[in-house]
Amino acid sequence: MRGEFRDQGGLFSYISLEERVPDTHPLRKVRELVRSVLVDLNADFSAMYSEEGRPSIPPEQLLSALLLQVFYGVRSERQLMEQLDYNLLFRWFVGLSPDAAVWVATTFTKNRERLQKGDVFTKFMTALLCHPKVTPLLSDEHFSVDGTLIEAWASFKSFKPKDGPDDTDGSDFHNQKRGNDTHVSTTDGDSRLYRKAQGREAKLCYMGHALMENRNGLAVGSVVTQATGTAEREASEAMLAVRVKHTGKPATVGEDKAYDVAAHGEALRNLGVEPHVARNNATTKTGKTRTTIIDDETAASDGYAMSQTRRKMIECIFGWGKQHGTMRKTKHRGLEAVAGDFLLNLIAYNLIRIPKLLTA
Repeated sequence: MRGEFRDQGGLFSYISLEERVPDTHPLRKVRELVRSVLVDLNADFSAMYSEEGRPSIPPEQLLSALLLQVFYGVRSERQLMEQLDYNLLFRWFVGLSPDAAVWVATTFTKNRERLQKGDVFTKFMTALLCHPKVTPLLSDEHFSVDGTLIEAWASFKSFKPKDGPDDTDGSDFHNQKRGNDTHVSTTDGDSRLYRKAQGREAKLCYMGHALMENRNGLAVGSVVTQATGTAEREASEAMLAVRVKHTGKPATVGEDKAYDVAAHGEALRNLGVEPHVARNNATTKTGKTRTTIIDDETAASDGYAMSQTRRKMIECIFGWGKQHGTMRKTKHRGLEAVAGDFLLNLIAYNLIRIPKLLTA
């Protein structure tokens, strides 16, 4: 018998959002983990808000919505509000009832900035890593560090001279010498012109740095800096100093050839960290052999080989953030805002990985 087609459904629905989401949906375990971490942040949320005035967006829902934006690579917060308006899965994860009004995009942005200034993203990451189920998954002695470029939300046309007028419109800059010393972006002054490798094009970008523990490849630290030639080594030393102080134990760190610099190796050893850096002892074009900080005995050890094998897992973090998250090209301007979005990508990656590790 042919079913009857009705262009409009019933006026009322008696099925809850909990029944709409399948029991096997991967977001169920992620949501459970997020809720348990948010409970630990309740005191921090209370300290951020006044007891008087109009109610704002609940910080628990705000943070959950921001995580959804990263999980599904939603391009903007305005589009995120659009998804929350009709996507029942998004409403279920955030905790909005089917008939609840969605927030105005500009209001959502202002409240996100409040969380960012309150260092809530960092506190969430710390609470997640200290969760009783997560702590056994982490190594407190063996780490890896690497950096990646984050393309800035600024065009070459905005890259103008710092002093003096610019007679061009910025559309044609061939045969013109441009550098960070003499030029700056008028739309994002914190971004820097950077070339990833010889023969590659230069881009306005930031540099994101991640610290990964080597047991299961989870991110345990992050820093975003301006793109410079020494930023990777400086960020590595800063993140490892914080981590070693937290654990109180000596550690090892796996790094690529860009970190094979004598001053960097000395700084790490002073922190109690043994560098397991990929050896950069190649012969240059002038016929000179580079000096490496890794001796033959260290290079032949099992620990060094393990560090060099495990450090490659950090590329999975960057690959996921650029393919599925919002890391490839930031929609934010300014070092602080870009750093917040980068940290959200690392949190989202951990939340995707942890439920799989717990059931393995």
